This record gives sequence, C-alpha cells and structure tokens, in this order.
Amino acid sequence: MEDKIAELMAKVAELEASAGVTNTMFAETYYYLTIPLMIIIHAGFLAYEMGSSRAKNVLSSGVKNILAFAFMIPTFYFFGWWVYWGFPTGLTLSEGPMGISGSEYANAIAWGWGESAQYMGPNIADNASGVFFGAFALFAATTASIMSGAVIERIQTVGFVILAVVLGSFAWVVAAAWGWHADGWLVTKFGVHDFGAAGLVHAVAGFFALGVLINLGPRIGKFNADGSSNHIAGHNMPLTVTGLMLIIVGFWGFLMACVIVPGEAWSWYGDKMSTIYGTPITLSALSFNILMAVAGGVIGAWIWTKDPFWMMSGALAGIISTASGLDIYFPALAFIIAFSAGVILQPCANWLERRGIDDAVGAVTVHGTIGLYGVVMLGVFAAGYPALDIADAPTVTLFGQIVGAVVFFLLGFVPGYVVSFILKKMNMLRVPEHAEIAGMDTIKVPAQGYPEGIAVSYTHLTLPTTPYV
Repeated sequence: MEDKIAELMAKVAELEASAGVTNTMFAETYYYLTIPLMIIIHAGFLAYEMGSSRAKNVLSSGVKNILAFAFMIPTFYFFGWWVYWGFPTGLTLSEGPMGISGSEYANAIAWGWGESAQYMGPNIADNASGVFFGAFALFAATTASIMSGAVIERIQTVGFVILAVVLGSFAWVVAAAWGWHADGWLVTKFGVHDFGAAGLVHAVAGFFALGVLINLGPRIGKFNADGSSNHIAGHNMPLTVTGLMLIIVGFWGFLMACVIVPGEAWSWYGDKMSTIYGTPITLSALSFNILMAVAGGVIGAWIWTKDPFWMMSGALAGIISTASGLDIYFPALAFIIAFSAGVILQPCANWLERRGIDDAVGAVTVHGTIGLYGVVMLGVFAAGYPALDIADAPTVTLFGQIVGAVVFFLLGFVPGYVVSFILKKMNMLRVPEHAEIAGMDTIKVPAQGYPEGIAVSYTHLTLPTTPYV
C-alpha cells in the first residue's frame, strides 16, 4: 500500500512539474509575441506621419520616429523600469501594501547592475522578466510615437529625442506607477481603473504633446494674420490611412500586454487571467469589445466627416475611449461610447486649432482628449466595480476617475511644457525658418524620398553650410 501511495505521489509531482513548465512557456511566449505586434504600432505611426508630411519633409519625419524607438529602449532599461517599481506610492518611494514597490524593491529587481542584474539579463532560471520588461518598453515607445506626429515638419531632431526620453522613460512611467500598479496610490486611495491605459498612456502622451506645441508654435503658413487657419495637406493620404490601420493591428498586441497571464511568480492567479489590478479578464471579452469599439469609432467619425483620415482616426478614438473598461464593458456599451468618441473627434480638433495650436495629425485630440474622455466614462458606467481583487478593496467611482484624469493631464502637460520651454530658450526646439521653408529633408537627410516621383518645390534660399541637429 505504501509503495502504491509513493508511486502515486511521484506521478502527481511529475504532473505538477509538467504543468509548471507549460505555464512558464505559455507566459514567456505570450509576452514575447506582444512585442512584435506592438512594433507594428510604430510601423503604423511611421507610415501615418510620413504620409501626413509634405514631400519635402517626408524622410525627416520618418527618421524622427526611428530615433524615438531606438532611444526609448536603452533609457527605459537604464532608469524607466526602475521608476515603475519605485514610484507607486508617490514621491516618497516607500513600500506599498502589496510589498512590490518602493526604492528598496526597485533596487532589487530593476537595475542592470549589482544584485538586481540577475533580473535584467540572461538568466536560465528567469523566463519572465525580459519579456515583461519588453512589453513595458514598447508601451514607452508608443508614447513617444504619439507625440511625434503632432510636431512634424518643424522640430529639431535632438530636441525631439530629449522630449521623447522625458515622456517615454519618465512621465508616462510615473503615471503607470500611480494608476497601473496594485500599489499605485491612485488605485489604492481613489479606486482608479484604467485597464487599457487610456489615461496613463494616451492622455499623458497627448497632453505632453500639447505642452510642446505651445512652445514649438505652428508651421509657417498654417495661420493667417487674422487668426484663421489654412489646411496643410500631407503628400500621401493613402499612406496615412494605411498607417492608421497598422496602428489598429498593433493595438491587439498592446492590449494583450495589458493582461496578466497565470502561473508565474508575478501572476495574480495560477489558473486564470487578470488585469494588472488582479481583477478577472478574458481574451474573449477583449475580442468582443475591441472589435465593437473600432467599428463604433469609424461609424461615428464617418457620419460626422466622411473624411477617410478622420474615419481611421475614429477607429483609434474608438479603442482609446473604451480602453479603460475593455475588461468590464458589455459590447453594446463599448460600441456606444466609441461611436460618441468618433462623433466628437473632429469638432474637438477644430476647437483646438481655433486657439492657435497646430497639431499636424490631431494627436492631442485623438489621444489626449479622447483618452481623458475614456477614463471619465468608466466612472460613469462602472461605478462600484472593485479596483483590486482584495478584501475591502476600493471601488471605481466617478470622482476617483476624474481625479485620475486630472493627474494624467498634469503628468503629461507640465513636463511637456517645461522641458520644451527650456529647449526653446536653448535654441534646441525648432528648426530655423529657412530650413522649414526649404524642407527639412534638403539639409538633414542624405537621401531623397521620391527621387523619380513626386516633385518637391524648393524655395531659393541660401542654406547654411553647417546643418542643424
């Protein structure tokens, strides 16, 4: 009898070990695959912004996107990842109730040197840290791409890179630590819920861009002396619309990466998926709601504008407006919220333009305004939902979501305005007037976008022998 029990226990242990390996491989593969999907977002932004640029600026706009991606990865590695784990409880860097935050915890897991280096490099015993880091690094890169479209055709490359690093490796990371972490003070004190990062990614990036635009100023020829505006068309609408569709494709990876898979040390559960707050979620729910949100946003924008640019922007607005509650909403509600976002999209952009803000691609409206709209709508439709899956958890409230929206706005706008103001005073923000008129590609990019295609009209100017940076 004892022999049979021992044999049975051995088989159970073998099955448990096999299940553990399976869970680990699933988790590792899951996040690994979100990374190339999110890179598609950046391919989309690249096409979107190059198409929205005039032919004389097309390559310089693309170079800016490429550099944003390249600089974001190492800066997020060297300090951005530490910020996420160090700041959840606020500027005190103290440990939160879950015990997975604060400077001591961040020092233990998030530096690329010392004892924590075991989590920040090759380690056969650690299957998860790299792929989880990779997903977050791509979130960071997304914020920089959001900002980059708004400032095309007039920003200096070095100034833009500095702004991208501040946004992607610090500002949004603080927002994520406060509102996208189980120890985040916005979550534990106000019950903030922002599953798909409508506020902490999109709104932060959108209003960071607004702060930059105020100091950067409009493109030459955008506004007349009487304050009226002129439409500056990009050189390739089909490329722009295709880029927007690619962003939609990439968003499936973005939202996949917002899900915590089971079975690992950092998982909430061993047998089911959850949000970053530990609340339940399924990929089935995401599929229903993402598809309905995309459709609702497109239809709402189409009814209002009939413009293919705003229709595809409406698809983005549809996802962003519902992102906070994609894990909670019923599909019909997701469609209604997304539809309303599509309807208000262009009027909001026009309102901003009438105030002298030249946002070349509508990034402030699509990501900033609609992002905050999505955060607040969750407070309207999901009040009473538990913010964390713990005993005596705070619940979602309209007041709490408004508090979160205000904080996300400030975390975006203030650093965007301050850093761009400093760059402006140092003559590192905007290209010289003659360069902008002639086209940034002419003096900055050692290649031609369309050597045998689209003719570019150049103004006869004497260009400097030393190019700006």
